[in-house]
Amino acid sequence: MGGGGQQTDRITGTNARFSTYTWEEVQKHTKSGDQWIVVERKVYNVSQWVKRHPGGLRIIGHYAGEDATEAFTAFHPDLPLVRKYMKPLLIGELEASEPSQDRQKNAALVEDFRALRERLEAEGCFKTQPLFFLLHLGHILLLEVIALMLVWYFGTGWINTAIVAVLMATAQSQAGWLQHDFGHLSVCKSSRWNHLVHKFVIGHLKGASAGWWNHRHFQHHAKPNVFKKDPDVNMLNMFVVGKVQPVEYGVKKVKHLPYNHQHKYFFFVGPPLLIPVFFQFQIFHNMVSHGLWVDLVWCISYYVRYFLCYTQFYGLFWAVILFNFVRFMESHWFVWVTQMSHIPMNIDYEKHQDWLSMQLVATCNIEQSAFNDWFSGHLNFQIEHHLFPTMPRHNYWRAAPHVRALCDKYGVKYQEKTLYGAFADIIRSLEKSGELWLDAYLNK
Repeated sequence: MGGGGQQTDRITGTNARFSTYTWEEVQKHTKSGDQWIVVERKVYNVSQWVKRHPGGLRIIGHYAGEDATEAFTAFHPDLPLVRKYMKPLLIGELEASEPSQDRQKNAALVEDFRALRERLEAEGCFKTQPLFFLLHLGHILLLEVIALMLVWYFGTGWINTAIVAVLMATAQSQAGWLQHDFGHLSVCKSSRWNHLVHKFVIGHLKGASAGWWNHRHFQHHAKPNVFKKDPDVNMLNMFVVGKVQPVEYGVKKVKHLPYNHQHKYFFFVGPPLLIPVFFQFQIFHNMVSHGLWVDLVWCISYYVRYFLCYTQFYGLFWAVILFNFVRFMESHWFVWVTQMSHIPMNIDYEKHQDWLSMQLVATCNIEQSAFNDWFSGHLNFQIEHHLFPTMPRHNYWRAAPHVRALCDKYGVKYQEKTLYGAFADIIRSLEKSGELWLDAYLNK
């Protein structure tokens, strides 16, 4: 698993003696090549292990110098196994006089959230219903088959092709939600099987990379809406988001684009281009640059299957056009669903909040309905998903009332919106951020 250097060797020998540390000492180790984290009061030197971490090197680095207990618990379904492999990294523990939580976090809230997780586990909320995911996979494959049969029987006319494109885009979007389930290890009991099926779904059914997704998405969950830690709020200077960044850019007179109009050009830049342009380039660049050859093989298998099926009817040129049109529609679906719960929320620099508070300021829910559940892949329960990322999504509704009650107890805002209201809030928040930028740009 890798080690933490000489200090690790010093405490793991026969006559080993644990060292004790204060939070002040732990918080000095936050830079690349020198990173410590605290999990369940034990101090680990993860400086070298970050390079081998299955979830990517950055996610651990985001918790360097901090208590990572809640994140550790949230991301790992088999805690005893992971604790076993962490032993070589152990260098000591917190001094007895030190609190379990760092940076003045509310210990009572943290403890109550831990108790809530244990209650939900006891009630079976982390147990998977295999039939749910089999049926979900089945309806994706059925959509793919129907699309191909329509071309086979009715030809390549414009109306039929439009119907086929909608069916394919629906299948791609639903496959996106399914790969998300396996990526979060929330389906199979074995992490190994989750990872294997994840590669199949995201690679063979979608033409993307599991490694790329893991590296990007787990950072988002670890520190949602935190600048420099959540890649989803890295807008590449095309947008300014939240209340802090627009003022910062305005004061510095940064004007890569007319941000006061970003709520207008969002329709032409965000939903249409994210998947077919930005993600498409990023995925292949990531696989090649990081040597993700297994992912690349799975990805290529998707393209081979697609072009073998459709070039015989459309020819190469029009098959490529159809492919990109499907990606174009899927991109709209993906952007509106994923951003409705995040862009309108608080977006700021690191505040070192406890897990519950950090997730609740960055996420909101969309009201439940059969359509909303299906349409969003149950990400209408974004709050519960972020708090318990390994929980099977068909159980979010069971956890929601308990989470709401805990939020009420501690005065943490639990937001729920209509689907239309959530979509509208994306545009309203972009408009407000643009106004903040313009005011700072002109007057500060």
